[in-house]
Amino acid sequence: MRPVPDILAPGISVVFIGFNPGCRSAETGHHFAGYSNKFWKLLASAGLTPYQLKPEEDSTLLRYGYGITNIVARPSRTAAEITKEEYHIGREQLKEKLLLYKPAIACFAGVGVYREFAKQSGVRCGLQPVGIVEGVIDFVVPSPSGLTRILFQDQLVYYQELARLIQDSSHS
Repeated sequence: MRPVPDILAPGISVVFIGFNPGCRSAETGHHFAGYSNKFWKLLASAGLTPYQLKPEEDSTLLRYGYGITNIVARPSRTAAEITKEEYHIGREQLKEKLLLYKPAIACFAGVGVYREFAKQSGVRCGLQPVGIVEGVIDFVVPSPSGLTRILFQDQLVYYQELARLIQDSSHS
């Protein structure tokens, strides 16, 4: 399985951060490409994109000021296959990317992703009290994976909260 390239550029306002690419993403070369993944539907439903993008359109996120990366680049069937060493290396690489691209908001697509990055337990969805990288706001949304048992409407609440945060941070 091949890695999926980051979608990052200077001036992005939000970077979405996943665990690592799944099998379908590795096959297609596009982020959040799993058939049951709700990422693209959640973005559109929350008004973060004007319509529901297809995974093949992932690079168009840059038009809206968004980017995508992962805490670990190596694709796998499940996040459970990621090793402690891979998380350690990925954590440092992600900090470097956040320092380099300086997005206003780092949006972690899953509590587990943020738990690994921040090395904190008791993480909840929503705005985090303190950002790990200075000058970057940390925000956590539920994982859009089809394996997630959280109802779509309950997930959408956090994507809508993110949309309000983006709006507020662009006006300040």
